[in-house]
Amino acid sequence: MNLCQSGLTKALRELEEDVGAELLTRSYKGIEFTSAGNTLLARARLAMSLLDKAREEINLQRGGVGVRISIALTPLVGVQVLPRVLTEFDRLYPAAQINLGEGLLTTLLPQLIDGRLDFAVALAKPDDLPFEISFEPIVPIHAWVAGRLNHPLSGAKTWDDLKDAKWVLNLSAGSQGNSMLVWMKTQNIVEPHNTIRCDSSLLMLELMQRTDCLCIGPALLFSDPLIGQGLARICVEPSPPPMSLGLITLRGIPLQRPARQLASLITRYLHHSNDHLA
Repeated sequence: MNLCQSGLTKALRELEEDVGAELLTRSYKGIEFTSAGNTLLARARLAMSLLDKAREEINLQRGGVGVRISIALTPLVGVQVLPRVLTEFDRLYPAAQINLGEGLLTTLLPQLIDGRLDFAVALAKPDDLPFEISFEPIVPIHAWVAGRLNHPLSGAKTWDDLKDAKWVLNLSAGSQGNSMLVWMKTQNIVEPHNTIRCDSSLLMLELMQRTDCLCIGPALLFSDPLIGQGLARICVEPSPPPMSLGLITLRGIPLQRPARQLASLITRYLHHSNDHLA
């Protein structure tokens, strides 16, 4: 930072006086942020990120290059529309740098709030999202219970038939696994008692294909000829209600033009694929 320690200490004290709260504490663990410090840090990161995006957009308007977009996507978006979206986007911005992450709410929400992500496309329940987050529904996503081909429970017709099954589930906030457990309570269905918690789509698919673990997930993902190879739907009734797949952004913060165009492409292709997603 090109500051001596005394200069940095003076700047910190002035900042604490300005905001009216202590920002750092010293302990045997070292220097840590206070609650107020963490709040200020998140907002400061967002402010710096917005300034960087403004510089990039101005540079683009003047004929420059250097478009950078960071997004998070649920795996089913990658399966159905991402290759076509990126092919079309590349014609608009051939030199763009795109950073992709997986669309888990537990990781993408903090990144959106402090400006590390431009937007996300993921499954969510709008009422469960913090106020700072805006959710624009795109398409409903139906869930399947699935397991490996020739699974011992492949002929199950009711949830009671699955009461002793072993499951691998993503139980993070906003996931279809978590949504299934909430729904099962409302239906007085006995919840799974033998469950491996997993937030990796790849690991869940591996366990489904190679063991007797069952899973609930997007019908699109399990029915895809490549991703869902070796898997089969288990048609138990009733079916859990669909969840909304939507565009997630920071409320009140406009997307820069390239990010807005990328989000529009994803939304358009998802609408076109809605029949396959259902």
